[in-house]
Amino acid sequence: MIRMSVTDDATGTNPVHEGTYSGGLWSWVTTVDHKRIGIMYAVFAFFFFCVGGLEALLIRLQLGTPESTLIDPDLYNQLFTMHGTTMVFLAVMPLSAAFFNFLVPLQIGARDVAFPRLNAFSL
Repeated sequence: MIRMSVTDDATGTNPVHEGTYSGGLWSWVTTVDHKRIGIMYAVFAFFFFCVGGLEALLIRLQLGTPESTLIDPDLYNQLFTMHGTTMVFLAVMPLSAAFFNFLVPLQIGARDVAFPRLNAFSL
C-alpha cells in the first residue's frame, strides 16, 4: 500500500525534517505559520502605534499653550494628517489582521490558514 502522508503516524512529526529547526530571525522571516505571522503583524502595529503616539504628543505640545511656535502651521496640518493616517492604516488595520491571523484558525479548529504562503507574502 502506498502512503501519501508526510508525517509519521506514531509521533505526528515529519521524519524528513526532524531536527532541522533553526531559530532566529530567518525562521521568522520565512515562516508560513499563522501564529508567527499574527505576532509579526502585532509587532508591526505596535511600532506604528508608538509612532502615532509621538505624532499625537507633538500635536498636544503645540496646543498646550496659546500662540505656541513649537511647529509652524503648515507642519501642524501635515502632522495632524499623518497622525490619522498612521493610526488607521498602520496601527489599527494591522492589529486587526494580527487578531484574525492568530485567532481565527484556532477558533475554527484548522491546522493552518488556506494558502499559507500567500498569507506570509501579505506581511
